[in-house]
Amino acid sequence: MASKLDQLRAMTTVVADTGDLGAVARLRPIDCTTNPTIVLSAVDSPAYGDVVEEALAWGRKQSGDAARVAAATADRLAVSVGVELLRLVPGFVSTEVDANLSFNIGASVARARQIIDAYTQRGVEPERVLIKLASTWEGIRAAQTLQSEGVKCNITLLLNRAQAIASAEAGVFLISPFVGRIYDWHKKSGGKDFSAAEDPGVRSVRGIYEYYKSNGIETIVMGASFRNTGQIVALAGCDRLTIAPVLMDALASERGELKRALAPAAAEPRSLRTAEDGICRWFVGEEAADIEHPDPAGPMDENTFRWSMNEDAMATEKLAEGIRVFATDLKTLRRRIAERLE
Repeated sequence: MASKLDQLRAMTTVVADTGDLGAVARLRPIDCTTNPTIVLSAVDSPAYGDVVEEALAWGRKQSGDAARVAAATADRLAVSVGVELLRLVPGFVSTEVDANLSFNIGASVARARQIIDAYTQRGVEPERVLIKLASTWEGIRAAQTLQSEGVKCNITLLLNRAQAIASAEAGVFLISPFVGRIYDWHKKSGGKDFSAAEDPGVRSVRGIYEYYKSNGIETIVMGASFRNTGQIVALAGCDRLTIAPVLMDALASERGELKRALAPAAAEPRSLRTAEDGICRWFVGEEAADIEHPDPAGPMDENTFRWSMNEDAMATEKLAEGIRVFATDLKTLRRRIAERLE
């Protein structure tokens, strides 16, 4: 029998959650991603030695404020990492807009255009690049503008249904709901572990997937941030799954039948209405659907979005934490580049 990884490939597009060139070449994912953490690790990776030196040589030729030159060199390196990954995969590479712009619509749009232009100058078609933005209200609005210009976007750090609905209404190409970060929060908060069937992160992605499919929403659902293979198996059949090499290797070593857990045809239409107890809930037919997050009623305007996030402590805390981590890694990357330029 084929490995579980090969069986998964037959029902889900597998994406590599890594910038390790050796792992990407060996595991043959369809798409890849970058973020400040991945680019920071490339600075010390022998595999990226020539790429790093090229970026530094370019930076040393630039004039002006040292901090600005370091930032521009780090930006160049991020695109260079993406170009190297695209040599190994047939699909997309996701490249992240600076985390410190997560609450600035105009600056996020401008930075995304710069990224697309930088890839174009390297001979990479814009159609192969996904612009990654945090799932803040501002990030989603920036994505809406970019999508209207033909730039495909990946909304990341997505942790609840309000973010998913807002992204769909904005016409976003792809969302990345984070399984592991939801799991981490609930495990710490509740003081207990979860089976795959009970896992709050798994249940969240399932709910979003079913909502999208039952409502004819074309936005791609790509489960992300996995902690174990059980979470991946529980989401087999999801549009895309982005998986770290260590978990891909684990799935490659496992045999046995991998049953499809998600399928578009299996998603039943859902309606949002007020139940007998006065609480607004999603329903499948006449049965109340399982809900992991507060659900908005009506169109996803800014007030509804912000209130839904306010009512969801997990999503609020983990979104803020994720933005801080990426912002810190970007700051560290620029500092390391500045040191190397000197």
